[in-house]
Amino acid sequence: MKPAAVGILPAAGAGRRFGAAKQFLNLGGVPLLVHAARAMERTPSIDAYVVAAPPGEEERTEQLLRSFGAQKLAAVVAGGAERADSVRRAFFAAREAELVVVHDAARPFASPNLFERVIEAARREGAAIAALPCIDTVKEAGGDGRVARTLDRGRLWLAQTPQAFRADWLAEAYERLGDRVSAFTDEAGLLEAAGRPVALVEGERENFKVTAPKDFDRARSQLLPPMAVGMGTDVHGFAEGRKCMLGGLHFPGEVGLAGHSDADVVLHALMDAILGAAGLGDIGVLFPDSREDLRGADSALLLAEVVQRARAEGWTVGNADVTILAKRPRIGPRRDEMRERIASLLGIPAARVSVKATTTEGLGFVGRGEGIAAQAVVLLLREGVSA
Repeated sequence: MKPAAVGILPAAGAGRRFGAAKQFLNLGGVPLLVHAARAMERTPSIDAYVVAAPPGEEERTEQLLRSFGAQKLAAVVAGGAERADSVRRAFFAAREAELVVVHDAARPFASPNLFERVIEAARREGAAIAALPCIDTVKEAGGDGRVARTLDRGRLWLAQTPQAFRADWLAEAYERLGDRVSAFTDEAGLLEAAGRPVALVEGERENFKVTAPKDFDRARSQLLPPMAVGMGTDVHGFAEGRKCMLGGLHFPGEVGLAGHSDADVVLHALMDAILGAAGLGDIGVLFPDSREDLRGADSALLLAEVVQRARAEGWTVGNADVTILAKRPRIGPRRDEMRERIASLLGIPAARVSVKATTTEGLGFVGRGEGIAAQAVVLLLREGVSA
């Protein structure tokens, strides 16, 4: 029995305009391609889907999708030089379907409801696409860079995906147009050139395509909250012969702490707080003690890398609050110096850093003078949000 509808995800682009293969970029903890695939997974009318991957990346792409729980994935094929070529290759892997549904892998926010509306229209009309009515005045430019004329926007629509077609109509268009297929920027244009009518279904404003880095920032802003809070805790015991580092400062004459790196509990707690708020794991994952290159590492350098990783995910540090639990050394005399040092490492004013200390009133391992603990709470702000 033929599947009623099979989806096609062209994801073979090299990202020439973007500057990277954007389909594999992390968007809110999930690759961009997976967001698009999930829309097909959640659309009841789609029985299966085929992905066109960059040549040589078929196995990696399938493993990636499976790792994120793909259930309807039927096949991953090698894509072509152009988008149209990739769709055609995927189509021949799915041509037993009655209806094919093409969706850009770079459109992460299309809803299952939009897919269902387009599929319903295609079942009725033979071919249908999601599109938005043009709301801006549109000018046609002449060769000299001046306006040649103003177009009637009432008749203009901006094409999106998903686009759904009768499989026999698309097969017919491929046969009729042959090598000219590569010139078409979407399959609706292909059907139009083959003489088939294509219905318009009103799309969704959120269903934009990630083409340039600014589009990716926009997509990320839709997924990330405006702020996030993280908490970190670290504990180290004293070890004779070790340099005492706390909050990025050296405390001469004090016994240091045992650890693989310099064992700066304050900076370690800060790192875990930032990583937790940004959803990036913890320092044990990022800087495991199995790495010999990190033996005796300067925690200030490790913190700088953590801050950079958070920034790469669209976060900046809003403020940080640190509590040090220690019987010794005395923190008070160097509190302001530590605030300044931490602030410089986080890239924020010292006024946004708080450092507190307690001796735990002689209780616990801290009170017994066995080691030092630190707790940190960090507020992260999405880039563009004022602190």
